[in-house]
Amino acid sequence: MSKSISIKQTINPFNNTIKVSGDKSLSIRWVLLASQTTGKSTANNLLMSGDVLAAINAIKRLGIKVKVGNNYCEIFGNGINGFRYKKNLTIDAKNSGTLGRLILGLLIKSPHKIKLIGDKSLSKRDFSRVTDPLNKSGAKFFYKKRGKLPLSILGLKNPKIINYFENKGSAQCKSSVMLAALNTVGKTMIKAKKSRNHSELLFKYLNIPIKIKKNKNYDFIELKRPKKIKPFNYKIPGDISSSAFFIVLTILSKNSKLLIKDVNVNPSRIGVIKILKRMGAEIIFKKQKVYRGEKISDLLIKSANNLKAINCPTKLNSSAIDEFLIIFLVAAKAKGNSYFKDISELNQKESPRLNLGSKILNMMGVKTKLTKNSIKIYGQPKLKIKKNIVIKNFLKDHRIFMMSTIAALTFGGQWTIHDSDSIKTSFPSFLEIIKKISKKKL
Repeated sequence: MSKSISIKQTINPFNNTIKVSGDKSLSIRWVLLASQTTGKSTANNLLMSGDVLAAINAIKRLGIKVKVGNNYCEIFGNGINGFRYKKNLTIDAKNSGTLGRLILGLLIKSPHKIKLIGDKSLSKRDFSRVTDPLNKSGAKFFYKKRGKLPLSILGLKNPKIINYFENKGSAQCKSSVMLAALNTVGKTMIKAKKSRNHSELLFKYLNIPIKIKKNKNYDFIELKRPKKIKPFNYKIPGDISSSAFFIVLTILSKNSKLLIKDVNVNPSRIGVIKILKRMGAEIIFKKQKVYRGEKISDLLIKSANNLKAINCPTKLNSSAIDEFLIIFLVAAKAKGNSYFKDISELNQKESPRLNLGSKILNMMGVKTKLTKNSIKIYGQPKLKIKKNIVIKNFLKDHRIFMMSTIAALTFGGQWTIHDSDSIKTSFPSFLEIIKKISKKKL
């Protein structure tokens, strides 16, 4: 039976300071790249979530020595393609699309078949988006059902270089091909629609030969295999996607203020802040600095009294793709009708988030107009929920759970939200921080 929480009243006004867990995207990328170094790499504030632990377990199964402590991790790399493993190896990506897709790029030289599996949710997602470009290397992929997990990969001794056009704005697919470039001789060329650039920044910091040219819509990336990668230490900054839930909690709460410390505000990730500011939110950057190429800042957020609707520019989609669910809650409270288009990518996540997000808004009493790739939300500035709402059957999607929790704390009503364990995927301390802010049991 799934664990659930009950919320029966809105949150009281608050003035607090918090820190959120380490950035999930950076945590997984650090694990995978540290496995390719020669020597010991250390990470502090590593996110100890299900997705990151799955990444650590994956490289351990590939013969990499790992030591895990309290919020830190040591990885002892054997060099590029220094994996050591026996035949008939299975890697379980659990719920992590980032891990599942990225690690395939590192396996295009595997001399034996390696099987990749995932949980029920991940097994519904499209893996052909990454196996199709990786196939150009000469690596072979074997599916039971085309595009879905489980799949097996069989690499080759001398993989071919890959020329790749990524037109969906998927950082996962782009990063997988970038990691594949570590195993090929020659220039890998990638034309990629704008998306988060954590991999590019890490490659630059690690002195992996990389050149990037940009135009309005695309990045042009040129990569070469380095002779070796030096081990590196990394203090993982706070996750903007996790922070977004508390940003919106504050915006939608009365007479409240919140300071979130040391958040990763990489320009390719702050679409959520840009969108919310356009809707009338007050979000202030404080103590900004640059670390390992990543921009980091404290964020000061205050309650918003007069939220306005937005016709969201599509250019912001890729930098807010993981935060749209929580943005929808702000649109529900805004004056006017908000419109978000070209966001079909939301239905390619852990659950069909566009569909489920619309369903939850409807349950709250908010009218929506839904298509395959867009949603129109009819804002209700004075909405106060007085009925019982039960949230279940959402494929244990961590962001659905957290969106529902924030909705319950800000709109009222009596909520029962199932599958609280889903937060272990990305943000195990979510409910602890909620309790700290609200000073209530859930």
